[in-house]
Amino acid sequence: MKKLPAGVPWIAPAVGLLLALSIYPLIYSIKVSFTSEAGGFTAAHYARLFQDRLFAVACWQTAEYLTVALVVEFGLGLSLALLVDSLGRGRGVFRAGLLAPMLLPPVVAAVIWRLIYNPQFGVLNGTLRAAGIPAQRLTWTSGESSAMFSVLLVDIWEWTPFLFLLLSAGLQAIPQEPYEAAKIDGASQWQVFRDITLPLLKPTIVLALLLRAMDLARIFDQIFILTQGGPGFATETVSLYIYRTAFRFFNFGYAAAMSFVALALTTIFARALLRGMRAGSAR
Repeated sequence: MKKLPAGVPWIAPAVGLLLALSIYPLIYSIKVSFTSEAGGFTAAHYARLFQDRLFAVACWQTAEYLTVALVVEFGLGLSLALLVDSLGRGRGVFRAGLLAPMLLPPVVAAVIWRLIYNPQFGVLNGTLRAAGIPAQRLTWTSGESSAMFSVLLVDIWEWTPFLFLLLSAGLQAIPQEPYEAAKIDGASQWQVFRDITLPLLKPTIVLALLLRAMDLARIFDQIFILTQGGPGFATETVSLYIYRTAFRFFNFGYAAAMSFVALALTTIFARALLRGMRAGSAR
């Protein structure tokens, strides 16, 4: 009998843990998504997705949430990174202050903002009333027209520092020689940003946008705490819809099918984003 290689006993626990926590649940989820209530093989769960209007609405609202949050957070993060990078002394203090919201767990941040948004005793409406602004009708997370804006504001407040951190690190990694040459040539600040900073920062921008977009595509905790997808279906996302289908209606097969479709859509979006950024870099 052949002896096992010397390294096998050392990696066996890690491989076993990977199989138990990742590979087996994945295979089991695929099996469940193709299993009917009677226990037979079926593709009815995937066929149902094309007829489910609520799933289409959840996908659209997730895409809307992702796009708005990503654009605003990137714009603010880049602006703050450029501003802090231009400072001399005190740069570390500003950076530490800007990173404070990101240090909170998302659930804690959502609970804090739920108290802030409270129409009766919340700080936000109280401040507006103290300033003489009527706030009786401002329900924030309870209004269909304001609920999505309210949850987006929380996400932007908490995760703009993440993009700021990555972009700030990218700015610090750029060598100073091109800037010195541009200064000697008399280039304007806009020309320096367009021709030096932005091209050299593009790899960091791609990484930051990709990481943040993948996280936004599976947004769950903040919306669950703030609105639970309401009022009505106004802030329902794919993750919330999958959770509700699986753990409230106990339709695990359909929830598994939605999960794999959502994974496929996220993968397609990530590849499209990478291709778009690479095409922009080639130009």
